[in-house]
Amino acid sequence: MSAAVEARGLVKRFGEIRAVDNVDLHVEAGEIRGLLGPNGAGKTTLLRLMFGLIHPESGDVSLLGRLQNADGHGLDGVAGFVEDARFYPYLSARRNLELLTRLDGLDATRQVGEALELVGLSAHARRKVGTFSTGMRQRLGLAAALLRRPRLLLLDEPTAGLDPEGTREMRLLLRELAAGGVTVLFSSHDMAEVESLSGTVTIMRTGRVVWDGPLDRLRAEAPVPAHRLVTSDDRRALELVRSLPDVEAEPDAEEGLRVTAGTEQLDAYVLALGEAGVAARRLELVESPLESMFFALTSPTSQ
Repeated sequence: MSAAVEARGLVKRFGEIRAVDNVDLHVEAGEIRGLLGPNGAGKTTLLRLMFGLIHPESGDVSLLGRLQNADGHGLDGVAGFVEDARFYPYLSARRNLELLTRLDGLDATRQVGEALELVGLSAHARRKVGTFSTGMRQRLGLAAALLRRPRLLLLDEPTAGLDPEGTREMRLLLRELAAGGVTVLFSSHDMAEVESLSGTVTIMRTGRVVWDGPLDRLRAEAPVPAHRLVTSDDRRALELVRSLPDVEAEPDAEEGLRVTAGTEQLDAYVLALGEAGVAARRLELVESPLESMFFALTSPTSQ
Protein backbone atom coordinates (compact mmCIF):
# COMPACT_ATOMS: atom_id res chain seq x y z
CA MET A 1 0.00 0.00 0.00
CA SER A 2 1.41 3.39 -1.01
CA ALA A 3 1.86 6.21 1.47
CA ALA A 4 -0.89 8.81 1.80
CA VAL A 5 1.68 11.48 2.67
CA GLU A 6 5.35 11.45 1.76
CA ALA A 7 7.43 14.55 2.53
CA ARG A 8 11.16 14.62 1.83
CA GLY A 9 13.66 17.25 2.92
CA LEU A 10 11.15 20.08 3.29
CA VAL A 11 12.63 23.47 4.12
CA LYS A 12 10.67 26.71 4.52
CA ARG A 13 12.24 29.97 5.74
CA PHE A 14 10.68 33.22 6.81
CA GLY A 15 13.58 35.62 6.84
CA GLU A 16 16.21 34.16 9.14
CA ILE A 17 13.78 31.71 10.71
CA ARG A 18 13.59 28.12 9.46
CA ALA A 19 9.93 27.40 10.19
CA VAL A 20 10.30 23.94 8.62
CA ASP A 21 13.82 22.59 8.73
CA ASN A 22 14.61 19.53 6.57
CA VAL A 23 11.44 17.64 7.52
CA ASP A 24 10.73 14.09 6.35
CA LEU A 25 7.28 12.62 7.01
CA HIS A 26 5.68 9.31 6.01
CA VAL A 27 1.98 8.62 6.71
CA GLU A 28 0.47 5.30 5.68
CA ALA A 29 -2.93 5.13 3.99
CA GLY A 30 -5.75 4.63 6.53
CA GLU A 31 -3.64 5.89 9.43
CA ILE A 32 -4.51 8.57 12.00
CA ARG A 33 -1.27 10.45 12.57
CA GLY A 34 -0.85 13.11 15.24
CA LEU A 35 1.46 16.02 14.40
CA LEU A 36 2.44 17.24 17.83
CA GLY A 37 4.42 20.19 19.11
CA PRO A 38 4.24 23.45 21.05
CA ASN A 39 3.22 26.72 19.43
CA GLY A 40 5.89 27.77 16.96
CA ALA A 41 7.07 24.21 16.31
CA GLY A 42 6.24 24.44 12.59
CA LYS A 43 3.10 22.28 12.48
CA THR A 44 0.86 24.80 10.71
CA THR A 45 3.61 25.78 8.27
CA LEU A 46 4.08 22.11 7.38
CA LEU A 47 0.34 21.72 6.68
CA ARG A 48 0.34 24.89 4.59
CA LEU A 49 3.17 23.41 2.51
CA MET A 50 1.14 20.25 1.96
CA PHE A 51 -1.87 22.25 0.75
CA GLY A 52 0.32 24.27 -1.59
CA LEU A 53 -0.59 27.53 0.14
CA ILE A 54 3.12 28.27 0.43
CA HIS A 55 6.05 26.71 -1.36
CA PRO A 56 9.26 25.25 0.07
CA GLU A 57 12.80 26.42 -0.63
CA SER A 58 13.71 22.76 -1.06
CA GLY A 59 12.15 19.31 -0.75
CA ASP A 60 8.86 17.95 -2.04
CA VAL A 61 5.54 16.50 -0.91
CA SER A 62 3.49 13.66 -2.42
CA LEU A 63 -0.17 13.30 -1.40
CA LEU A 64 -1.99 10.06 -2.27
CA GLY A 65 0.90 9.14 -4.55
CA ARG A 66 0.87 12.40 -6.51
CA LEU A 67 3.56 15.05 -6.30
CA GLN A 68 2.20 18.32 -4.92
CA ASN A 69 2.94 21.26 -7.19
CA ALA A 70 2.27 24.96 -7.57
CA ASP A 71 -0.93 24.58 -9.62
CA GLY A 72 -2.67 22.59 -6.86
CA HIS A 73 -3.43 19.56 -9.07
CA GLY A 74 -1.95 17.28 -6.43
CA LEU A 75 -4.94 17.93 -4.13
CA ASP A 76 -7.50 15.59 -5.73
CA GLY A 77 -8.96 13.50 -2.90
CA VAL A 78 -7.43 15.81 -0.26
CA ALA A 79 -9.38 18.14 2.06
CA GLY A 80 -9.09 19.90 5.41
CA PHE A 81 -8.27 23.30 6.85
CA VAL A 82 -5.34 25.26 8.24
CA GLU A 83 -5.69 27.57 11.25
CA ASP A 84 -9.27 28.89 11.60
CA ALA A 85 -11.84 27.67 9.09
CA ARG A 86 -13.12 30.79 7.26
CA PHE A 87 -16.59 31.38 5.84
CA TYR A 88 -18.84 34.24 4.70
CA PRO A 89 -20.20 35.45 8.08
CA TYR A 90 -23.37 36.98 6.60
CA LEU A 91 -24.45 33.71 4.94
CA SER A 92 -25.95 30.66 6.61
CA ALA A 93 -23.98 27.49 7.22
CA ARG A 94 -25.95 25.71 4.50
CA ARG A 95 -25.44 28.51 1.96
CA ASN A 96 -21.69 28.59 2.62
CA LEU A 97 -21.44 24.87 1.95
CA GLU A 98 -23.65 25.11 -1.14
CA LEU A 99 -21.26 27.66 -2.63
CA LEU A 100 -18.36 25.28 -2.02
CA THR A 101 -20.17 22.37 -3.69
CA ARG A 102 -20.84 24.55 -6.71
CA LEU A 103 -17.09 25.12 -7.10
CA ASP A 104 -16.52 21.36 -7.16
CA GLY A 105 -19.62 20.51 -9.22
CA LEU A 106 -21.14 18.37 -6.47
CA ASP A 107 -24.73 17.51 -5.55
CA ALA A 108 -25.38 20.38 -3.14
CA THR A 109 -28.69 19.29 -1.63
CA ARG A 110 -27.65 15.78 -0.71
CA GLN A 111 -24.01 16.26 0.21
CA VAL A 112 -24.51 19.45 2.22
CA GLY A 113 -27.22 17.79 4.30
CA GLU A 114 -25.06 14.73 4.92
CA ALA A 115 -22.04 16.82 5.94
CA LEU A 116 -24.03 18.99 8.34
CA GLU A 117 -25.56 15.89 9.90
CA LEU A 118 -22.15 14.23 10.36
CA VAL A 119 -20.73 17.19 12.29
CA GLY A 120 -23.87 17.83 14.35
CA LEU A 121 -24.90 21.14 12.76
CA SER A 122 -28.18 20.19 11.09
CA ALA A 123 -30.18 22.21 13.62
CA HIS A 124 -28.07 25.30 12.86
CA ALA A 125 -28.02 25.01 9.07
CA ARG A 126 -29.97 28.26 8.53
CA ARG A 127 -28.04 30.34 11.07
CA LYS A 128 -25.59 32.95 9.83
CA VAL A 129 -22.03 31.78 10.38
CA GLY A 130 -21.20 35.14 11.95
CA THR A 131 -23.23 34.06 14.99
CA PHE A 132 -21.33 30.78 15.39
CA SER A 133 -18.97 30.05 18.26
CA THR A 134 -15.37 29.04 17.55
CA GLY A 135 -16.25 25.40 18.11
CA MET A 136 -19.20 25.57 15.70
CA ARG A 137 -16.95 27.07 13.02
CA GLN A 138 -14.52 24.19 13.57
CA ARG A 139 -17.38 21.76 12.99
CA LEU A 140 -18.40 23.64 9.86
CA GLY A 141 -14.80 23.53 8.65
CA LEU A 142 -14.83 19.74 8.93
CA ALA A 143 -18.21 19.63 7.16
CA ALA A 144 -16.72 21.65 4.29
CA ALA A 145 -13.82 19.19 4.08
CA LEU A 146 -16.15 16.18 4.05
CA LEU A 147 -18.13 17.55 1.07
CA ARG A 148 -15.35 16.30 -1.18
CA ARG A 149 -15.52 12.76 0.26
CA PRO A 150 -11.75 12.91 0.78
CA ARG A 151 -9.34 10.02 1.08
CA LEU A 152 -6.90 12.24 2.99
CA LEU A 153 -7.82 14.81 5.66
CA LEU A 154 -5.28 17.42 6.78
CA LEU A 155 -6.58 19.17 9.90
CA ASP A 156 -5.01 21.94 11.96
CA GLU A 157 -6.08 21.52 15.63
CA PRO A 158 -9.57 20.21 14.77
CA THR A 159 -10.83 20.26 18.39
CA ALA A 160 -9.82 23.88 19.08
CA GLY A 161 -12.72 25.78 20.67
CA LEU A 162 -14.88 22.69 21.20
CA ASP A 163 -16.44 21.92 24.57
CA PRO A 164 -15.77 18.46 26.11
CA GLU A 165 -18.82 16.91 24.45
CA GLY A 166 -17.91 18.42 21.09
CA THR A 167 -14.34 17.20 21.47
CA ARG A 168 -15.55 13.68 22.18
CA GLU A 169 -17.84 13.74 19.14
CA MET A 170 -15.06 15.09 16.88
CA ARG A 171 -12.68 12.36 17.99
CA LEU A 172 -15.34 9.69 17.43
CA LEU A 173 -16.05 11.01 13.94
CA LEU A 174 -12.37 11.03 12.99
CA ARG A 175 -12.01 7.43 14.20
CA GLU A 176 -15.06 6.44 12.12
CA LEU A 177 -13.62 8.14 9.04
CA ALA A 178 -10.29 6.35 9.52
CA ALA A 179 -12.11 3.03 9.96
CA GLY A 180 -13.73 3.73 6.58
CA GLY A 181 -10.33 4.14 4.92
CA VAL A 182 -9.75 7.89 5.23
CA THR A 183 -6.21 8.89 6.22
CA VAL A 184 -6.13 11.63 8.87
CA LEU A 185 -3.16 13.85 9.65
CA PHE A 186 -3.98 16.36 12.38
CA SER A 187 -1.93 18.83 14.36
CA SER A 188 -2.18 19.41 18.10
CA HIS A 189 -0.18 20.74 21.04
CA ASP A 190 -1.99 18.37 23.45
CA MET A 191 -0.30 15.02 24.14
CA ALA A 192 -3.47 13.59 25.71
CA GLU A 193 -5.49 14.38 22.58
CA VAL A 194 -2.97 12.72 20.29
CA GLU A 195 -2.85 9.69 22.58
CA SER A 196 -6.66 9.36 22.49
CA LEU A 197 -6.87 9.53 18.70
CA SER A 198 -3.82 8.11 17.03
CA GLY A 199 -1.44 5.19 17.15
CA THR A 200 1.46 7.07 15.61
CA VAL A 201 2.89 10.51 16.27
CA THR A 202 5.36 12.96 14.78
CA ILE A 203 6.74 15.47 17.31
CA MET A 204 8.19 18.78 16.11
CA ARG A 205 10.27 21.45 17.82
CA THR A 206 11.52 24.68 16.20
CA GLY A 207 10.83 23.39 12.71
CA ARG A 208 12.43 19.97 13.10
CA VAL A 209 11.10 16.47 13.69
CA VAL A 210 12.47 15.35 17.06
CA TRP A 211 10.57 12.06 17.33
CA ASP A 212 8.55 9.93 14.91
CA GLY A 213 6.92 6.54 15.32
CA PRO A 214 4.27 4.49 17.11
CA LEU A 215 2.97 5.61 20.50
CA ASP A 216 3.78 2.19 21.96
CA ARG A 217 7.47 2.83 21.33
CA LEU A 218 7.19 6.34 22.78
CA ARG A 219 5.61 4.86 25.93
CA ALA A 220 8.44 2.33 26.21
CA GLU A 221 11.04 5.10 25.98
CA ALA A 222 9.20 7.52 28.27
CA PRO A 223 10.30 8.21 31.87
CA VAL A 224 8.31 7.00 34.85
CA PRO A 225 5.23 9.06 35.80
CA ALA A 226 5.07 11.78 38.44
CA HIS A 227 2.34 11.89 41.13
CA ARG A 228 1.33 14.39 43.79
CA LEU A 229 0.95 12.70 47.16
CA VAL A 230 -0.70 14.33 50.18
CA THR A 231 -0.11 12.51 53.46
CA SER A 232 -0.77 12.97 57.15
CA ASP A 233 3.00 13.37 57.77
CA ASP A 234 5.04 14.53 54.77
CA ARG A 235 8.29 14.64 56.74
CA ARG A 236 7.98 10.98 57.71
CA ALA A 237 6.88 10.10 54.14
CA LEU A 238 10.09 11.66 52.79
CA GLU A 239 12.18 9.64 55.26
CA LEU A 240 10.57 6.39 54.10
CA VAL A 241 11.60 7.03 50.49
CA ARG A 242 15.25 6.48 51.43
CA SER A 243 14.58 2.82 52.18
CA LEU A 244 12.80 2.08 48.89
CA PRO A 245 14.54 1.45 45.53
CA ASP A 246 13.49 3.34 42.39
CA VAL A 247 11.28 5.84 44.23
CA GLU A 248 12.08 9.55 44.31
CA ALA A 249 10.18 12.21 46.26
CA GLU A 250 10.52 15.90 46.99
CA PRO A 251 8.23 18.62 48.36
CA ASP A 252 5.72 19.66 45.72
CA ALA A 253 5.40 23.36 44.87
CA GLU A 254 1.63 23.28 45.43
CA GLU A 255 0.94 20.70 48.13
CA GLY A 256 2.35 17.52 49.62
CA LEU A 257 5.07 15.61 47.80
CA ARG A 258 5.97 15.03 44.17
CA VAL A 259 6.70 11.33 43.80
CA THR A 260 8.36 9.76 40.76
CA ALA A 261 8.09 5.99 40.54
CA GLY A 262 6.90 3.11 38.39
CA THR A 263 3.57 1.45 39.16
CA GLU A 264 4.95 -1.42 41.26
CA GLN A 265 7.36 0.82 43.14
CA LEU A 266 4.61 3.34 43.87
CA ASP A 267 2.37 0.54 45.21
CA ALA A 268 5.16 -0.59 47.52
CA TYR A 269 5.67 2.98 48.75
CA VAL A 270 1.98 3.50 49.57
CA LEU A 271 1.90 0.17 51.43
CA ALA A 272 5.02 1.18 53.38
CA LEU A 273 3.35 4.45 54.36
CA GLY A 274 0.39 2.54 55.79
CA GLU A 275 2.63 0.17 57.73
CA ALA A 276 4.43 3.19 59.21
CA GLY A 277 1.16 4.77 60.30
CA VAL A 278 1.25 7.54 57.66
CA ALA A 279 -2.07 8.07 55.89
CA ALA A 280 -2.03 8.64 52.13
CA ARG A 281 -4.84 11.18 51.87
CA ARG A 282 -4.61 11.91 48.15
CA LEU A 283 -2.62 10.54 45.24
CA GLU A 284 -3.00 12.05 41.77
CA LEU A 285 -1.14 11.85 38.49
CA VAL A 286 0.41 15.22 37.64
CA GLU A 287 2.44 14.25 34.59
CA SER A 288 1.97 11.08 32.54
CA PRO A 289 4.99 9.31 31.03
CA LEU A 290 4.02 10.54 27.56
CA GLU A 291 3.65 14.11 28.78
CA SER A 292 7.06 13.89 30.45
CA MET A 293 8.54 12.60 27.20
CA PHE A 294 6.84 15.34 25.18
CA PHE A 295 8.15 18.08 27.47
CA ALA A 296 11.64 16.58 27.40
CA LEU A 297 11.64 16.44 23.58
CA THR A 298 10.21 19.94 23.05
CA SER A 299 11.96 21.81 25.84
CA PRO A 300 14.04 24.77 24.58
CA THR A 301 17.05 23.21 26.31
CA SER A 302 16.68 19.82 24.59
CA GLN A 303 19.07 19.02 21.75
